[in-house]
Amino acid sequence: MTAQPKTPIPHAADRPIFAILLMNLAVLIFTSMDGLVKHVSEVYPTGQVVFVRNLFAFLPLISYMLVVEKRLQLRTTRPWGHVWRGAAGVSAMFCYFLSYKLLPLSDAIALGLSGPIFLTILSVPLLGEKVGWRRWSAVTVGFIGVLIMTRPGSGVFDLAALVPLLASVFYALAMVSIRRLAATEPPTTIVFYFTLFATAAALFTLPLGALDADLAWRWPQSLNELGLLVLIGIMGGAAQIALTTAFRRASVSVVAPFDYMALVYGFLIGFVIFGERPDRYLIVGGTVVVASGIYIIHRETLLARQRRRAASVPSMPVTQ
Repeated sequence: MTAQPKTPIPHAADRPIFAILLMNLAVLIFTSMDGLVKHVSEVYPTGQVVFVRNLFAFLPLISYMLVVEKRLQLRTTRPWGHVWRGAAGVSAMFCYFLSYKLLPLSDAIALGLSGPIFLTILSVPLLGEKVGWRRWSAVTVGFIGVLIMTRPGSGVFDLAALVPLLASVFYALAMVSIRRLAATEPPTTIVFYFTLFATAAALFTLPLGALDADLAWRWPQSLNELGLLVLIGIMGGAAQIALTTAFRRASVSVVAPFDYMALVYGFLIGFVIFGERPDRYLIVGGTVVVASGIYIIHRETLLARQRRRAASVPSMPVTQ
């Protein structure tokens, strides 16, 4: 799943069509990367895949910062905020990547799109936000969609379905931390420190091979395998840049709903590459989750706009 910047966008930079195209490009690259992750996970452990995903993401990320932004913005006054964001984000990435290994790609992506549902729930205790009945209704509907997809008690429930749901919870925690960091930190700085944290965190899985052979890191056996691992990282970094730029060029309400194109791309890649055929429960449940997520985004954007308008209204003069 993807990180959504919350910084305000200058009116002069508002280019909605360009932003929508960039967002679709980012989602397509991310989903294609997920397909590659599923493919290489047949040989390489999840920890190693997370490592190469982040290590080689530095290539497009640093290039973008030097060429486009003309500098590396690495100074921060909130190191612990980046640690919190990194811990939540890398936990989400581990769970997402593991779900691609355990489940059909389309199933994992559909279940993983429940992030906004958990974000709404967590925003109450962690951000102190007030959630009205409309968004609580959307959360309830979203959970119904999740239940349709997982069908607990039907005899076909797979415990592996809990992995992308857990990933969505960690994703929501990461989004909470990004909302806090975005008040003072540039988007590329947040992405840089997350990538650095995730690369270092993945290294801690290296000794696990001594406990379980399936978790042992493996050297690529050919240039083709090495190329795929490098490509995963480059695609991840490039998609992150496209996504960040999209959110700089248009408002969240315009751009964010296109994140759900991942469901369409996931169905297509799963069908064409892996021969997966999503059943009617996945299609119906996924559609319900997407609809609830889009409505949550709409309500959050509307309320944020109302808060900005209220803040811009000058107070009444004090009479003597």
